Amino acid sequence: MNDKRYRKNVGLIVLNKNNQLLICKRKDKSAWQFPQGGIDVGEKNLDAAYRELFEEVGINKHQVKVIARSKHWYHYDIPRGYKPRPKSLKNFSGQKQKWYLLKAKDELKINLSNQIPQEFIDYEWSSYWFALTNVVPFKQEVYRNVLIEFLPKYISLYDN
Repeated sequence: MNDKRYRKNVGLIVLNKNNQLLICKRKDKSAWQFPQGGIDVGEKNLDAAYRELFEEVGINKHQVKVIARSKHWYHYDIPRGYKPRPKSLKNFSGQKQKWYLLKAKDELKINLSNQIPQEFIDYEWSSYWFALTNVVPFKQEVYRNVLIEFLPKYISLYDN
């Protein structure tokens, strides 16, 4: 997808040792979401994923392994009038995202205060489909499709 109306972004689904998913509560909303963030100009997608992982939740790249990456870019539109609209998105209709499924190698310590301003105020380890019903409505279709795409990889973790 090369539509310039959409900001390039990475989305991160992080699994702990018990295969629970990391979901974070936004500071400015009552909604929960997976960590995600923009891809800087010239930055590789996976490098952006690792940078965002550390900035938003304090996890270093050596603490996780990549289980899967989405086969294509997903996108969503931000509704007109949605507040607060981040400055980084003011010239865009929404975001196009490359998603990664990451598995913890060991126990993870989450740090939500690595990034200033802080984006998240809370986190929890959830069941596979929990995020789908707790994310803002305009992201639900992307979450559903990504979770469906990654489901075979997720199920295979129980076979190992």
